[in-house]
Amino acid sequence: MAINAVLFDFSGTLFRLEQQDGWLDDVRDDDGSALDVEAQTELMRRMTAPVEQSVELDEEHLYAWHNRDRDPELHRKVYLEVLRLSGVPRRDQAEALYAQLIAPDQWTPYPDTEAALKAVASSGRKAGVLSNIAFDIRPAFGQRGWDAHVAEFTLSFEVGAVKPEPEIFQSAIEQLGVRAEETLMVGDSEEADGGARALGCQFALVDPLPTAQRPDALLGVLREHGVL
Repeated sequence: MAINAVLFDFSGTLFRLEQQDGWLDDVRDDDGSALDVEAQTELMRRMTAPVEQSVELDEEHLYAWHNRDRDPELHRKVYLEVLRLSGVPRRDQAEALYAQLIAPDQWTPYPDTEAALKAVASSGRKAGVLSNIAFDIRPAFGQRGWDAHVAEFTLSFEVGAVKPEPEIFQSAIEQLGVRAEETLMVGDSEEADGGARALGCQFALVDPLPTAQRPDALLGVLREHGVL
């Protein structure tokens, strides 16, 4: 069946959180020493890992981890704990880093994100963004004028369901007013985004590489599925 709508994941698909100059300059470990390059790299990995649990959590914070994308308060709670356990002992430093994590203007778009969204919309198809996330990502699109190409945003904390649960995919499809069989889901997680196939959607996997290393994967996927 022909594709009439494309759902895009956000993190690792359309945008990626990449370390900006100065983010970690003032972070100090328990001894008051600045973090070395290796420690900074590991800290960024733990901040941005979308699925992997990178530290040992107690029962209270484990519950928050598993439900973080349903509730902004749980998201904040568990990420502050992850930062504390990752060598950021000062609460003010952890909160400053967390603020960067959830600031839409700190996220870097992939080089072909604008072109992919525009291509879907200009072809008469509907483009949607479907994300497991605990904060509003619409400003990341709006500040660039790209929201004009997105018909609907389906965000887990607003829906109360997370990928791969069928409810969140069903919500996105209904918002777009299309059938699952004519919808393509594009994402970087076989487990989470690939859950769309259970409803009958087509699925395309992209690699969540650094943005500089993945110039045109989105356009390639659209070509493979006959959208371009």
